[in-house]
Amino acid sequence: MRTAVISHPHCRKHKMIADHPECPARLDAISDRLLASGLDIAVSQKQAPSATLDHIALVHDHALIDRVLTQLPEHGLTELDGDTWLCPDSFKAIERAVGAGILAVDEILAGNLDAAFCNVRPPGHHANQHTSAGFCVFNNVAIATAYAKQQGIERIAILDIDVHHGNGTQDIFKSDPDVLFCSLFQYPFYPNTVIENTDSVLNSPLAIASDGNDLRALYEQQWLPKLKSFSPQLILISAGFDAHLEDEMGSLKFIESDYQWFTEQVINFVRDSGALGIISYLEGGYDLSSLGRSAVTHIKALVNG
Repeated sequence: MRTAVISHPHCRKHKMIADHPECPARLDAISDRLLASGLDIAVSQKQAPSATLDHIALVHDHALIDRVLTQLPEHGLTELDGDTWLCPDSFKAIERAVGAGILAVDEILAGNLDAAFCNVRPPGHHANQHTSAGFCVFNNVAIATAYAKQQGIERIAILDIDVHHGNGTQDIFKSDPDVLFCSLFQYPFYPNTVIENTDSVLNSPLAIASDGNDLRALYEQQWLPKLKSFSPQLILISAGFDAHLEDEMGSLKFIESDYQWFTEQVINFVRDSGALGIISYLEGGYDLSSLGRSAVTHIKALVNG
């Protein structure tokens, strides 16, 4: 697949408290591994543009946007919630993180790309219409989805493979029949969402120590039939890699080959269904070694698809 990696140096400017796991080094872990693998010459590397406030307002209310803008500190840090802080340069990162998905949608709709991996931060899937939470300020995947709908895409699927439930994304789209949201996650675990399924929401909780065999079973038995019946025109992936065996943020046991298998299955679905492409957004992943290896395995599968 014609694949781009979309990022921007400003995404490293967002910093939180000392030793916070959601740190700028996460992006370096991926970009360094991409370079070491030689895969950097097989992808288009694009710089994320700045998103506008109108883009952010596609899913977030103005009260939240105003709160974030007014709480940007001149010095030091301000706290949005117990896990999430802003520094003076945070908005420089935020606007590029959102902008990566806008560019990805535009490039796929223009026929220039089949897939994009947005190597950006802060992540987004815990942020809902009204609230920033869980390291997430605005919901990047949700904004890209709403933007794609604005551009005329009628049916979109979001596949969330982070170890934590994508509660913010679910809140935003749970009443939208044109967006299918599928989420796997360790359960019980943060954010302790009440599990509910509808025609367009499919939650797949996993017990502690679940591994790649469990991933394969839930995709084949739950997600693939739902994807086939929904027939999305575009796939977005909330690509959290914190379900990896080596990531102490959670207690699942995925390994790189599991992320490869999952990515290949999504590619097969896109090819068989005639969907336009895949946009993958970095969410979690906090063990730097396994994050770099897993993300590059995911990107390589996109390139080879």
